[in-house]
Amino acid sequence: VHCDAFLNCACAHNHKYTRCLTDSRKQIRLKEVCRSIRSRTGIAGAACLASFSPSIPLHLYVCVRSEVMAGDCGVFVDWSQMGDVSRDSAPGKTEYKDQKELKQHARSGQWDKNHSQRSGVYQQLIKALPCRTVTPDAEVYRDVTGNSSSKRNPSAYPLPEFVDGTPVPQYCLKADSIGSVHAIISCIASQFPDISYCPALPAITALLLHWCQDEAQCFESVSRMLACNEPGRRLLDQTFLAYESACMTFGDLVHKYCPTAHKLMVATATDVLEVYVDWQRWVLGDLPFNFSARVMDVFLVEGYKVLYRVALAILKFYRKQCVASGSSVTKKESLEVRKDIQMFVQNIGKTVTPEKLLEKAFSIRLFSRKEITLLQLANEKSLQQKGITVKQKRKNVQLAVNADNFSSEIVSAKEIRDIWSWIPERFALCQPQLLFTTSTHGCSLNRFYAHCEGYEPTLMLIRTTNAEVCGAFLSTDWEERKRGGNKLSFFGTGECFVFRMKPEMERYEWVIIKHPELANSAPPPEENGSASQTLDKPNPDPSHLSPFLSARHFNLNSRNTSMFMAGSHDSIIIGGGDGNALYIDSELNHGRTERCLTFDNQPLCAESFQIGLLEVWGFKDDMES
Repeated sequence: VHCDAFLNCACAHNHKYTRCLTDSRKQIRLKEVCRSIRSRTGIAGAACLASFSPSIPLHLYVCVRSEVMAGDCGVFVDWSQMGDVSRDSAPGKTEYKDQKELKQHARSGQWDKNHSQRSGVYQQLIKALPCRTVTPDAEVYRDVTGNSSSKRNPSAYPLPEFVDGTPVPQYCLKADSIGSVHAIISCIASQFPDISYCPALPAITALLLHWCQDEAQCFESVSRMLACNEPGRRLLDQTFLAYESACMTFGDLVHKYCPTAHKLMVATATDVLEVYVDWQRWVLGDLPFNFSARVMDVFLVEGYKVLYRVALAILKFYRKQCVASGSSVTKKESLEVRKDIQMFVQNIGKTVTPEKLLEKAFSIRLFSRKEITLLQLANEKSLQQKGITVKQKRKNVQLAVNADNFSSEIVSAKEIRDIWSWIPERFALCQPQLLFTTSTHGCSLNRFYAHCEGYEPTLMLIRTTNAEVCGAFLSTDWEERKRGGNKLSFFGTGECFVFRMKPEMERYEWVIIKHPELANSAPPPEENGSASQTLDKPNPDPSHLSPFLSARHFNLNSRNTSMFMAGSHDSIIIGGGDGNALYIDSELNHGRTERCLTFDNQPLCAESFQIGLLEVWGFKDDMES
């Protein structure tokens, strides 16, 4: 109010100065104006203006207004730890109309050295968030807690259960400011009874407190982030279901975009999922403050996807350090691996700069927010079907392929674990269930369908008479083939992949995953088609397809890049477009493999081969047993 009155009074004086102030005496005078207005509680802005010389150019009153809006936003900060970050410099630009410029400034660290400017930008960004109609504000906090300037004892404000024991990071705050974070979170717990799980809240609150002039303002900022209701936008997970599905989604992203890092995790940790469950804490909690502040810049502008990017970049740098150290890869307890990564993240500044971390993060070519949302929904659905909606102790994923219970004539228990590390996270809790094997059920395609229909997904393993081993992960029930009538029709989703195990391991995913540009701005296929296109995709029924990466979610340049699986009475085809990754005849005796456009694969074994043994495995839900 004082700020607006001050500006209105300035306009009334009709100052017409246009020359920029460079005189140091006038600059000092401008700062005196700012400090005076902040200190004169209850005095109108006009009175403040009247007490100073009218020789300050009007355009600089805008800077005054931004300075006043930012307030003394460093009261909670231990400035001895802040390095060369300026506390007193003019805030600079805080409002952006050009979204491209805003994103560029966020990524480049434009606000990194100016505390007041970052505060002003954050307040503008958070104020612009669309929120629920009833969202608690600063006045609610003052009514509930009071805005006492005295030190708060953290023990007087115990953290709620929904943070799951996550401590408040110090983040260069004063020691007694931790009590303020506790008080803010305690009030949030009383105002947001629907939050059941939010371990990221202590880190977010501690970060935002840096750029707030009091506890009440920080409370309002965090409340707006929690109450954001913009369609398709999420900022903070507030239920265990959302948090756990985000962990599974991160696991999916790791073995799609960081396969070498994922391979290291599989080789060292007894339970990969237990390692990935920490991914949010790496970014919000373990990273040093100067890194976290840069991440927050981009997070407030671009959203949740940024957290995935930064966590993937952290894992890439961790693997790089492990390789550089030359230490041998040995199996460890998952807890030990988690501690190793945590220590690396806490000390990441010794080897990596914030600029390098963000550069690595944004060099990873991820899908759009839409595709990641689809994957998140798929994982949430899987958890709901298993009854996992609240926190509970999860079974070790390695028990799903225990050597004592697993018996295959094609692969060993160790090899099936390697394959298990490739499958989508929501199926990793399942244990393999043998559905069909030619050694027991015979070499008949009809019997193959009879034993495999009704199961989704499935894993096909093939051993040739030359002892080569290859196979495919197939996302969709083979019964789906009937929707094409008597016509050989392709179906399935982009989670399908093909692989070879011997003589060497190699996986080939959907080409769109490695080259997402193939799905961008492609015109929809023409309705009339051509006579030469004998393999058509049926219109998929959403209720019968996994919601993630179905070809119907993309405009593809060519249907040849989405030919996942097809079956008829005389053959099975996996992968299409200028060839087939796998072709198997009706007697399950002879096969062919070649490069195809859908998986952009090399031949999985000898191009023409004879099948020695074929097995199909399903995924048994261990939660039901």
